[in-house]
Amino acid sequence: MQNRLSRRGFLRLMGASTAVAAISACAAPASPSAAPAGEEAASVGVSAEPITLRVQNNPDVVGPIAELFTEYNPNIEIEFISVTGIDHEEVASKILSMVAAGQPFDLGNCATEATQLYAGQGLSVPIDDWVMRDEAELAEYFADVHPALMEPMLFEGRLYQLCERFNAANMFYNTGLFAEAGYEHPAPDWTMEDFYEIAKAITKKDASGQTEVFGYGWTNRLWGSWTPWIFVNGSNLLTEERAPGGEWFWNAFYADDPAAEGRGGGWRWLAPKANDPANVEALEFMVEMTREGVAPTIQLGGGETLQGFFTSGKLGMTPAGGFWAGALFNAGMAPDAFDVQLFPRWKTQRHQFGSGGYFTFKDSDAKEEGWAFQKFSVSLEAAAVDRRFVENTTTPVRRSLLTAEQYAGTGPRHWEVFYNTLDEHPDTAPIPAPPVSNPMTTLYTAYTSRAMNMEMTPQEALDGLQKELEELYARTPDMYPGDGE
Repeated sequence: MQNRLSRRGFLRLMGASTAVAAISACAAPASPSAAPAGEEAASVGVSAEPITLRVQNNPDVVGPIAELFTEYNPNIEIEFISVTGIDHEEVASKILSMVAAGQPFDLGNCATEATQLYAGQGLSVPIDDWVMRDEAELAEYFADVHPALMEPMLFEGRLYQLCERFNAANMFYNTGLFAEAGYEHPAPDWTMEDFYEIAKAITKKDASGQTEVFGYGWTNRLWGSWTPWIFVNGSNLLTEERAPGGEWFWNAFYADDPAAEGRGGGWRWLAPKANDPANVEALEFMVEMTREGVAPTIQLGGGETLQGFFTSGKLGMTPAGGFWAGALFNAGMAPDAFDVQLFPRWKTQRHQFGSGGYFTFKDSDAKEEGWAFQKFSVSLEAAAVDRRFVENTTTPVRRSLLTAEQYAGTGPRHWEVFYNTLDEHPDTAPIPAPPVSNPMTTLYTAYTSRAMNMEMTPQEALDGLQKELEELYARTPDMYPGDGE
């Protein structure tokens, strides 16, 4: 559906006194492409003529950012094109269909699941030249963002997105159920065995043996799902390596950051390894918990059922990111009714994450205006009115925005876990999402379902997945054009 943003003032949207205070406290220096209303936009190439910028996003969520941007750029009208789905893969599939049907976009917004999909198909364009042109202006932003979150935005040495948000798969838990079972907040280095003991202790069954309270639950998708167990078991769904290149970016913005050492031109996932013994072991663990009644039957999609279980005291633990803080609070949970900890250690404690932001469509006729909006969207001024950050329904990539004050109203108590995932576990990496991520994810969730429904053993399911992924890769041999050069 398409929505033309009305010209309501952003002060009315956010509340005049709080919005002015937030902007006053958090505003970045005025950017060249965000000149005050009535003044000529000074950024090179931005048109002074009336122009419509077609942006794929939800106006109910990011509308205040657009309101503020158009206050500064009154000649630019934002036309939102809202595309919804149960997960990032479904949204990307719909966008690909819309593009094929001739729907024009200027800016899209995607997470790691689709970054390489769009870049690999040539639908998005690199932003290297803009970034280096505005290097001085962007230095403050990059200094506030962990380099691990930027690396997945690179594809074959070129940068395609500025990160707005991220979510790592941490372990959320119901504090009441933990207390009833006699457990306190887990240690940061808790183990898979610790987790399993707690999950079984929380699980309650009725006289007939039916589970009434589950110790653990998860949703069948790529992010979260059982993928975190693959990571902490020392494996991945695909082989991984860093692409060459990217020095221009790391030298310009992260030269003095030890956390940027060894990073390259983005990630490459060059071959499937679905039936790796560590993956089979992880899936067997998931099947065993379901067979024991510790975990419910899995569902495909966004996790609404699990959220209902969790908020009603029928689920003890689940993998989730910072987005769940606001979601649980909005669903009626008190800030102290839930908390979060790092995912437990198995063979490793390597975490997985996804990060995302705007990208520019290759066929856009308003690339400069799109860059101006993309750049403004990651500013502190925009963050002050971004409803996702105000309500804690995602995790900001800016370290400075994660504070005790920010999470005091919603929880969790141990909000530091979100950025500690990156700081304390430098091997933490993005979920595997190559240019064929959409068909790959469809296969992944399909074979996961077959194993979890006991239709196939974990070994059989992952052998089948491996075979189909090998066929998929054979059909797309040039997805990484720089490979082997």
